[in-house]
Amino acid sequence: MRILGIDPGLQTTGFGLIDREGANLRYVASGVVQTTREELGNLPARLKVLYDGIREIAERYQPDVASVEIVFVNVNPQATLLLGQARGACLTALVSCDLPVAEYTALQMKQAVTGHGRAAKAQIQEMVRRLLDLPGVPRQDAADALGLAITHAHASTAVQRLASAGALERRTSGMYRQRRVR
Repeated sequence: MRILGIDPGLQTTGFGLIDREGANLRYVASGVVQTTREELGNLPARLKVLYDGIREIAERYQPDVASVEIVFVNVNPQATLLLGQARGACLTALVSCDLPVAEYTALQMKQAVTGHGRAAKAQIQEMVRRLLDLPGVPRQDAADALGLAITHAHASTAVQRLASAGALERRTSGMYRQRRVR
């Protein structure tokens, strides 16, 4: 399974691709999609750069699934809205390529990659380097994207095991009855 991880950002969006073969993870590619200075005052142009860049990556590397970071709400609501729009452009590009998309928080990714939900950026970079046996640490945005791909590789394996054991079957005790609740 080839997994594309996306760390959305309005100025710099990280991407990382890995192949999962059983329990083994293999690095494929990573990098960033950046909006240039010419687009800085033009939000629609920046979103188009992100959309086109993500589509190009998906078409070039042919991933089976994508993993995207869920945006957190920070102190500056304007920055959160802009980041949400960048994330939306990335999600739209992925869905337009008919890719299934899994979503994880930064906390989940840090926990999966480093074992600690409050890990620093440098710790994530180093663990991604180790897990994928890279010659050097990837830049921060690419490391986060690779971390999201690794997170999905681990999570999807766990979900497949639960499904094969029947643990994910729906149970009537947890479902609403046929009538409306008042």
